[in-house]
Amino acid sequence: MLDRARPLWPAIALMVSAALLAGAHAFETFGHMAPCQMCLAQREWHWGIVALAIAAFLHTRRRPEQARWAAFLIALAFIGSFAMAAKHTAVELHWIPETCEFENTGPISFRAPVGPVVRCDTPQWNLFGLTMANYNALISLAMALLSGLIAFAPERKS
Repeated sequence: MLDRARPLWPAIALMVSAALLAGAHAFETFGHMAPCQMCLAQREWHWGIVALAIAAFLHTRRRPEQARWAAFLIALAFIGSFAMAAKHTAVELHWIPETCEFENTGPISFRAPVGPVVRCDTPQWNLFGLTMANYNALISLAMALLSGLIAFAPERKS
């Protein structure tokens, strides 16, 4: 069954990362929850996955024999997303002493916050005791594992 999902996996990965980004932007826009610096870094991983998934989908339409490599690269990208979200989770749980408050590093900063400064160690939202970073870590880990399974699943014999 996993080998049947392989040709569509880049599109599935694209939809998952796009949905996570849409959710994050919805919380920011409609929930008025400003993201912290680590939240923004997590979004960068998902924007990268969106770009990778689009490229992989287009490439594997022309070269379907490379779908395994596409799934493997997507797995690596989701591992990176998981690592960033896991670090944010560790900061929220105070396992890592980091607050992520904005620091001005020079006279002109293009990363200066426009709105309020949000601390990374203080979750703004949770559902069933899990924060957005926790959900992102769980979803990213699940997608990394599925991507790896799809990449290395044996071919179906007909």
